[in-house]
Amino acid sequence: MDKDIPNLKNFFLYLFGIGTAALVLIMFFSRQPQSTADTPESSPSAQSTGKYSSAPKNSLKAKAKYQAILSTEAGEISVDLFAEETPVAVNNFVFLSREGFYDGTVFHRVIKDFMIQGGDPNGDGSGGPGYTFADESIKGDYKRGIVAMANRGPDSNGSQFFIMHKDKPDLSKLYVIFGQVTSGMETVDKIATAETIESGAEKSTPLKPVKITKVTIKES
Repeated sequence: MDKDIPNLKNFFLYLFGIGTAALVLIMFFSRQPQSTADTPESSPSAQSTGKYSSAPKNSLKAKAKYQAILSTEAGEISVDLFAEETPVAVNNFVFLSREGFYDGTVFHRVIKDFMIQGGDPNGDGSGGPGYTFADESIKGDYKRGIVAMANRGPDSNGSQFFIMHKDKPDLSKLYVIFGQVTSGMETVDKIATAETIESGAEKSTPLKPVKITKVTIKES
């Protein structure tokens, strides 16, 4: 009987190890845009630190239209912002852009035929503005050129966003859509198809990350 005790202990240690690994995987895959087709991983950690203590007050003008022009090292990307549909996300993006928050940041996560992700001041998926804000109603599909908020779970939006490289109708409706690229998809293509290296189990870290030099907001 005593000979079986070490085997029993090893069995319970094995079960504990499996359970711990499963918990880590659940946490790891719960934070950023995921596709059932590509099964991309999450960013390494939450957007928990930053320079602001609270989300910005609304500064959008009623019935005004907003456009963002992302000047990058690979070219320009023009985005029509959905101020009427998702005013909180648009107000957040407009505020951070006008503050120069995105200037000098990079597209730190790139998955060809899926999306490119940026907006992190740390450049590794771990950073944010210092606050989070709630989700809004998610309408439409994640099609090529759609711009949406990245997050680590419900109501955890911050500064990180992603631009769809290709249509992904199977992507779960978990990410607030707040814009659409109107010109510059060739720039998105350049960024999305650049050489990447492995980061964890995912080959999504650009060998030479493309920098956002400035985000200009146009109001009309």
